[in-house]
Amino acid sequence: MKTMRNKDIKDYFKSKGVPMWRAAERLGIADSSFSRMLRYEISEEKKAEIFKIIDELAEMEE
Repeated sequence: MKTMRNKDIKDYFKSKGVPMWRAAERLGIADSSFSRMLRYEISEEKKAEIFKIIDELAEMEE
């Protein structure tokens, strides 16, 4: 059985109700590029940056 890469990030998006394209926009990359990036394991530093962006976007939604 395949394990989903970056499942923690994808689950966090869902739990916060933030669409992935908004984080891609904040990172300055296309939505499709962001999705491709998540297909491969990314560094802990990049994950931390993405989690921070998700939190910021979730706060803006409130």
